[in-house]
Amino acid sequence: MKTHQLLVPKEQSKLRLDQFLAKQLPEYSRSRLQQLILGGFVQLNNVTTRPRQIVRSGDKIELIEPPLEKIETRPEPIPLEILFEDDDLIVINKAAGLTVHPGAGHREHTLVNALLSHCATLSGIGGKERPGIVHRLDKETSGCLVAAKNDVAHRELSKQFAARTVEKIYLALVAGKLRKATGIIEEKIGRHPVHRQRMSVTSSRGRTAKTEYRVIRSSDQASLIECRLHSGRTHQIRVHLHHLGHPVLGDKIYAPKVAKNYPRQMLHAWKLGFRHPRTGEWKTFEAPLPDDFNQTIATVGL
Repeated sequence: MKTHQLLVPKEQSKLRLDQFLAKQLPEYSRSRLQQLILGGFVQLNNVTTRPRQIVRSGDKIELIEPPLEKIETRPEPIPLEILFEDDDLIVINKAAGLTVHPGAGHREHTLVNALLSHCATLSGIGGKERPGIVHRLDKETSGCLVAAKNDVAHRELSKQFAARTVEKIYLALVAGKLRKATGIIEEKIGRHPVHRQRMSVTSSRGRTAKTEYRVIRSSDQASLIECRLHSGRTHQIRVHLHHLGHPVLGDKIYAPKVAKNYPRQMLHAWKLGFRHPRTGEWKTFEAPLPDDFNQTIATVGL
């Protein structure tokens, strides 16, 4: 078991416990830290507490990483489009409609099931439900996704995602013609105050988010745009573009009235770049557009 002992400095006083730990230990995701706190593996001044507990200057925090949980998800021989693979990681072009990891209502037929069938080993940091999973894509979003085969690779990749040094470029088909050919959307994103399945830029507890966009081509009906993410909030591109007045075509949550006209939400993780966790070499990957995306481009006259 690995132990981290931390002392809260004056300049980081008044942060939530999970926020403080996320800043100090970027190799852990925020959700993983919350799980560890709720599981009793984090002590604040020798007492277990809750993620939202406010820390004070001089507080002593100890995190004990528990033994890795045995993977219980069943391997399934689901076909994968592999863009790159070595002993440390695998990069795939995830198919639209494939859920990334098991959860409520999705115990089987996920990317994790496929990875367990294909890979001899996967990192165990994500626990028994998410072996190898460093980041996620929505079920209906296609494109580049990297998974870690060992814990060293997982931690190093997680640090890069937390530090926002990973290059994430998406292609999106959106409704209407944008007024500006390029732009930056910087609106905080948080859980919608009423519709709990949605995120919103109007949330009073929103977290900083930044999306840079460039119009590739457009018609009166729709536009094809490139989006570069400078943060990784839930539904970030979908929320920011909806706020701009140009929702992603086929988005059942943010544009339900017209979603039925399209096969799925037309969002594709086009390019992914990061430093290889072992060699330090910068690697860039590009996922070809799937057939349904190309067909929709033609349908809307682009």
